[in-house]
Amino acid sequence: MEQQGKVGDFIKRISKQFRANSNLNNFYSKLLKCILICYPQSNKRIMHVILSIGILIFVGYIAGELAEKIKLPKISGYILAGILLNPDLSGIMSSEFVDHTDPLLSISLSVITFSIGGSLSIQKLRTTGSKILILTVMECVFAFISVFLFMFLTLYFFIHIFASVHVIIAISLVLASLAAPTDPSATLAVIHEYKAKGEVSSTMMGIAAFDDIVGIIIYTLVTAFAASFLGKSNIEYNETLLELGLSIGGALLVGGLIGLLFYLIIKIFKKQEEGALIVITISLILLSYGVADYFGFESLLATIALGAFVVNLNPVSEEIFKLIERYTDELIFVIFFTLSGMQLDLGSISGSYVLILIYIIARVIGKFSGIYVGGKIARSDSKVMKYTAGGLLPQGGIVIGLALLLAKDPVFEETGSIVIGVVIGAALIHEIIGPISSRFSLSKAGELG
Repeated sequence: MEQQGKVGDFIKRISKQFRANSNLNNFYSKLLKCILICYPQSNKRIMHVILSIGILIFVGYIAGELAEKIKLPKISGYILAGILLNPDLSGIMSSEFVDHTDPLLSISLSVITFSIGGSLSIQKLRTTGSKILILTVMECVFAFISVFLFMFLTLYFFIHIFASVHVIIAISLVLASLAAPTDPSATLAVIHEYKAKGEVSSTMMGIAAFDDIVGIIIYTLVTAFAASFLGKSNIEYNETLLELGLSIGGALLVGGLIGLLFYLIIKIFKKQEEGALIVITISLILLSYGVADYFGFESLLATIALGAFVVNLNPVSEEIFKLIERYTDELIFVIFFTLSGMQLDLGSISGSYVLILIYIIARVIGKFSGIYVGGKIARSDSKVMKYTAGGLLPQGGIVIGLALLLAKDPVFEETGSIVIGVVIGAALIHEIIGPISSRFSLSKAGELG
């Protein structure tokens, strides 16, 4: 009874203070309202995100299975599902959800690029390394030259959007610099789906891993040069090259150090079950991507470097990549390619149809002619010269990301919308026809499993 009386007195004292202090009263009233209103809203928002992810994976999976039924690569179904779910088209998904899917895209892309790095075995590169390097450089350079010439002639003689020749040169240079990279994830998905093996498929994988590096170098140097034609930039080439070297070197260092950490973990904890091995692999892939991104290095290059380190030095590398392929690839591909279709800004394509078509044609010509000339120089097999370029057509995340970065640069504020419209439109078509082209090329080369 005495204890109850003390509690009652305490409550009365608190109540008096609460009534006496209007500020305190006002604060707690607002706090209570916030708890009652915001808590359910936050719950609704969380449920909305979970529901959206569930729809994303389910619709992507169904579309992939339907695509397979009509003899198309599953990846084509995933991309078409993403376009169907695109807020600009159907409104099934909210634009708010799409705006917050960058972490999902980054996680998926980091796992994909890790697998790409896993194709860079030193044992294989000893026999094909010089050939792959020659083919990569030639197909990137020829794609750049082809797109530049086609875009310049089109803008100068036929589509008079810009009055100044300097602006036409700058736009043509920028679009040409974005023609070099390939979306390695699309090529990898097709090769994994059909269990393709042979010289053409391994060459496709090797080039897809390297041409992003070559493409980023071309883009960095060319955009700095293109800015001078707009009369808004005093280019410091030494500074640009230094930044590029730090970005690439830092990414390779991060990937190598985390690869070394992976090696030590496997050595210390020798018997790893499959579940534990998947956990440590995924965690170190994300750690590699995150550390590189934190320091401003090329994060995707860091995960490629990690994959290359693991395949060459880790004693259980074969088991690691088999586990990734067996248990995570399907889910990662569904998420990444369906999201890629959802991320495409369909509105920005309008008004750029002719330029998109010219860009695609010029890039295809550049890729095929570059592989053919490179194959002649490297004395590659005739199948490699004929069919490898067919697996190098897809473009996606990396190129769109570079175009978006360019649009945010004040130097290109007046011309960035044209670049984004062409790149996004071309990426949309490339992502649909690219997997089909890859499958056709591998089929003609006789390498489908």
